[in-house]
Amino acid sequence: METEIVIGRNPVLELIRSGRPVDKILIKSGPVEGSLKKIEAAAKDMGVTVVKTDKKRLDALSGGGNHQGVAAYAAAHSYAEVDDILKAASEKGEMPFIVVCDRICDPHNLGAIIRTANGAGAHGVIISRHESAGLTAAAAKAAAGAVEFVPVARVTNIAKTLDNLKEKGVWVTGMAGEGEKNIYEADFTGPIAIVVGSEGSGISRLVKEKCDFLVKIPMAGEIESLNASVAAALSMYEVTRARNVRQM
Repeated sequence: METEIVIGRNPVLELIRSGRPVDKILIKSGPVEGSLKKIEAAAKDMGVTVVKTDKKRLDALSGGGNHQGVAAYAAAHSYAEVDDILKAASEKGEMPFIVVCDRICDPHNLGAIIRTANGAGAHGVIISRHESAGLTAAAAKAAAGAVEFVPVARVTNIAKTLDNLKEKGVWVTGMAGEGEKNIYEADFTGPIAIVVGSEGSGISRLVKEKCDFLVKIPMAGEIESLNASVAAALSMYEVTRARNVRQM
């Protein structure tokens, strides 16, 4: 499923109603009236992010077409459900290994995380509907085909999702500079969800409070943090290493 930009009020409204994954909708800045209000309401009902933007950006996206003040990004791939990820682990007879992306906005980083998740044996990736990159063409390209094998669930509330995972026996570990242990000291042998935050501000306060543990990556140089996809890769392979050692 390739990424598609849909323009025009009726086409965008039909796209939302069709149930096809939509990453976000752009609506012209200013008062929202008539069918634009209907689009905004339908998007809210479906949990689709709506972003206000100027006419210049909509003109550029539409390539000169009649956008009527609205455009939508249809996703490059279908999303899974969190239960699909847990089911994938169960079917393999393995303890759940999940990567949770909290506000990863760069699609290249998201794609790289999905690619590494496949290589490390993670059962799936969870992203947010808001303040997050989606399964765009750029993310799919960076994933180098891994989106076909790694279920990606998009949820409305990361914090609530973590609560649900904990109720199902999954331990939630957040990657944060203030973690008491580093990734080489942490216990990654059980059912685990690794939470990775954005480069700029890391894991959000509320999501951090939902974590059972916070762990850090030891930094020997002057730079205080790593690229989000690199940090995710290091933590994922520590999970893989811990599980391989346990099985020996």
